[in-house]
Amino acid sequence: MSKIKFFIQQSWLLIVSSFAFGLLIAVTNAALIDRINENEANKTSDKLRILLPDAKEILKQESITIKSPQQSDVNIELYKAITGDQCQGWVFKISGKGFADVITLMVGVDKNFEKMIGFSVLSSSETPGFGDRIAGSYYRNQFVGAPVGKLNLKKTGDPDIIDSDIVAISGATISSSAVVNMINDTMLQLKSKMLEKGMIQDVQ
Repeated sequence: MSKIKFFIQQSWLLIVSSFAFGLLIAVTNAALIDRINENEANKTSDKLRILLPDAKEILKQESITIKSPQQSDVNIELYKAITGDQCQGWVFKISGKGFADVITLMVGVDKNFEKMIGFSVLSSSETPGFGDRIAGSYYRNQFVGAPVGKLNLKKTGDPDIIDSDIVAISGATISSSAVVNMINDTMLQLKSKMLEKGMIQDVQ
């Protein structure tokens, strides 16, 4: 008996079962795709409203392409928060390398990209008790009202002063730096592209 024939005789049930389960998963996914997409959209909307809770509507805009530090193209999904016909601000998602793994943030700015509304951490695997404190109020509150522009990470300082200086989390400089770098790499490029498209006004 050849090895191939012996293998087929011994594993036919596994092969048939794998095919049947794969087909079942594909059919189920196709049947529920609209509900899956709706659930994902609702989750995204809920996360966006953490930063702009007073907005009546949060509408997805066209994606804007910027350059990563490695000069590769990065598509930023942009959302506009409105009440009536008034823009309340903008929200977008960014990702970057942290100490342990990729950090993903949802970032909010005011209607003309002058000041930050803040950020929320969507996903992070940073070290518990150290790097994961980027989600805590000590660190996040420093970004609320900070000017859009180049942020500077400082090892010491007064975290209650809202300006371009961000005081790092003690024992988590890499995680602190990752957040600042992600925001710096994105903000001015995104603002420039939005000015070009007429999506925001230059108030300077």
